[in-house]
Amino acid sequence: MITQNEKSTSYDLVNFTIRDMTKCGKILRNIGKGANNMEDVANRIVHYLYNNLIDGESGNRASSLIRFFKTHTYEKLDDELQNFSRKMLGDYSVLPGMKCLTLLATAGENPEWNFRKISKGHKAIPLPSEQSVHQIPMIRTLILQLGLSISMVVKPDPKLLLDTEQNTYNVFHVSEAPGSPYIPAQKEFVIPYGIKSVLGFGGILPSGDVIAVIMFLKVPVSKEIANYFKILSLNIKIAVLPFENSVFA
Repeated sequence: MITQNEKSTSYDLVNFTIRDMTKCGKILRNIGKGANNMEDVANRIVHYLYNNLIDGESGNRASSLIRFFKTHTYEKLDDELQNFSRKMLGDYSVLPGMKCLTLLATAGENPEWNFRKISKGHKAIPLPSEQSVHQIPMIRTLILQLGLSISMVVKPDPKLLLDTEQNTYNVFHVSEAPGSPYIPAQKEFVIPYGIKSVLGFGGILPSGDVIAVIMFLKVPVSKEIANYFKILSLNIKIAVLPFENSVFA
């Protein structure tokens, strides 16, 4: 249950409005002030959303889990994340320039869901090829629904980057998470935690790296509500942009 103080700035996600979007967007846009790195900003973003998006009917948090991901070049990861990524590669070879979908921040109802370093399966997911991405339905769909091409994420093309970076703000939306082929861990996570919908939003940075916030929600979210988060994609991009060269804490 969220506190009375937190309720004063909360938003009923089921009945999210343009006014809510404007207020929330302004806060997210400025949430990086005083931060030292992108990880710090990402933590502020996921915790703000986790604490302030609510189920208006019950007053409880609307999210079970919120995560912030960023694609990151393998050779720029620390030893721990490189080791994690290598173990996930299987038959693929390690290439220094390989992109990895890297967990920067996490907030959730279980204590272990609040520290990226103890994530069991999502610390740094390697993306060695387009084929490998097609084998992970949720990531493939996330990329495509954000308006990106898989090839652009796996190997950004500087010639195409400017137009893509300036115009891609979209959402990843699964209105009915139970039984969805795009949402994994149905028996272990979706069903026991009462996940109704999944909503993701983000975009592409000037470097070609992708950022994405993914929210696993205990309330159903319509397409109309999901579309409001297109604008919030731009707001989180503005918040993290100053830290593109200083990612990890």
